[in-house]
Order: sequence, then structure tokens, then C-alpha cells
Amino acid sequence: MTPGNLTHVTEFILTGVSDLPELQVPLFFVFLVIYLLTAAGNLGIITLTSVDSRLQTPMYFFLRHLAVINFGNSTVIAPKMLVNFLVTEKTTFYYECAAQLGGFLVFIVAEIFMLAVMAYDRYVAICNPLLYMVVVSRRVCLLLVSLTYFYGFLTAIVVTPCVFSVSYCSSNVINHFYCDNVPLLALSCSDTHLPETVVFFFSATNLFFSMTIVFISYCNIILAILRIRSSEGRKKAFSTCASHMMAVTVFYGTLLFMYLQPRTNHSLDTDKMASVFYTLVIPMLNPVIYSFRNKDVKCALREFLKKNPCQWFKSNMNL
Repeated sequence: MTPGNLTHVTEFILTGVSDLPELQVPLFFVFLVIYLLTAAGNLGIITLTSVDSRLQTPMYFFLRHLAVINFGNSTVIAPKMLVNFLVTEKTTFYYECAAQLGGFLVFIVAEIFMLAVMAYDRYVAICNPLLYMVVVSRRVCLLLVSLTYFYGFLTAIVVTPCVFSVSYCSSNVINHFYCDNVPLLALSCSDTHLPETVVFFFSATNLFFSMTIVFISYCNIILAILRIRSSEGRKKAFSTCASHMMAVTVFYGTLLFMYLQPRTNHSLDTDKMASVFYTLVIPMLNPVIYSFRNKDVKCALREFLKKNPCQWFKSNMNL
């Protein structure tokens, strides 16, 4: 199928990150390395926090699920993107495109609220350390993570059918490297007021509530840190949440830039660059930001590399 005036779209064409032929192979290797590092880092975090006896606190429980989400999000996007670098016709079938959008929404919304949950976890740990294991109990952890995934699925099953309920008959060329709601709606030849309203509503409410939780948590954290008398104590308390604060700022800033700007000022080419950052680069960096700078994780990783993996699993599972 070629672009043009179509009566019914059965497949879409993704323009990719760049349409320059000479950049396709170099970009393939760049993003292959990014994806492999993402997979190795996040699967490593999932493994270590699942079996190491020292990494069984609520903080590492949430880190494990953030790693699951990051790996899932990059896996929804990267494989198809990598294939398209090497083929002439960068097509994706209609229902394949819908499935990719649904998967992307599940994981991106889950990540938004997982970051909020992690901010709440840090708030309790710093502001109420004596009650930490009581407030953030195993049951509470399971409830918070379950609600995070549930709301991700809820967003996907509402937004995805809404986006694909419109008619696509003017063009089938998506100016993006994956199926996202904004470039998809830009192709529609029917009224897009309802789906645009739904997309904006979910984007705005998700960001508002999650950012409110993060903002309130960190306001209380900062106040608690300022009340600590010793400079060493303040430094230690701040170091436990500084990386998370930086990552949250970058992640939420990118999403705000992407979804809350007026359509008249919307640049899909700029969106593509921002999307590369939060769908592929941030999932690659998160294991380093959140975990590999942590002494417990470093120690667990060193033991894992020194010992036979089977023996290491057995010894830690028996503790």
C-alpha cells in the first residue's frame, strides 16, 4: 500500500527517526546498543532484587517493578524500530499498530505512577524512618504496584480504541518511529475532537496526580532534611533521593513537553526526539541512576559475578 488517498487503511508506514538512507545502518547499531544495554541493566536489576536476601526491602521491590516497566516499554518500541532501519518498506499492520500503542500506554502510565510510588516510599523512609516497615508493609507494596499496573491497563483499554475509532483515509504515513496517539490522530480524516479530548484528559490527569504526589513527598523530604542538625546527616539523607529527583524532573518534563502543548504549536519532529529520550534512553539510564550507584546492589552484583550463578541463587534463596 502506498501513501495517498485511501478508502481504508490496513497498514501504516512509519517514517522512523530519520529518512536519510545513509543514516539507517549507523542508527540501527546505535539503537541496538541502547536496547541491549537496557535489557541487560533492567533484567540484571530484576534478577538481583528477586533473589538477593539483602535486596528485599520495599525500595528494591519498587525498583524491581520499575525495571520490569522499563524493559517492557523499550521492548514494545525497540524491536520494530530496529527492523525498520534495515528494510525498505517500513510498514506496520493496522492491528499491530494498535497493539503497540496499547502496550506503550500500559508501560508509560505505569512508569508515571511507579515514580510517584517511589517518591512516597522515600518520603516515608526519610520522614518516618521508625515506622517505615509498618507504613510500607508487604501488603501495601503489593497494593501500590497492583494499582499502578491496573491503571496502566485501564488507560490503554480506554485510549487505544478511542484513537482507532476515527477514520484513517487521507494518508497512512505516521511521522514517528512507533505508533503514538498524537501522530495517529494527525492522520485522521474524520472528527478527532472526542479522541483528542480523551487523550488530553488522561495525559493531564495522570501527570497532575502523579506529579502532585511527587511534589508533596519531596517538599516534606526537603523540610525533613533541613531539620537535620549535622551536615553529614543532611548529606546522607539527600543522597538517598537526589538521583530520583533528577530522573523524575527529566521524565516528567519530557512528558509535559510532549502532551500538554497546544496542537497549533505541536511539532511531530520535535516529539520524535523527545520520544527517543523517554522510551529508550531513560530506560537504559534508570538501572544506573537508581541501583548501580547503590552499595548493596554493587555488592550483590560482585558476588553474583564471582560465584557460579546456580550456587549463588541457591545460597541466597536459602537465607
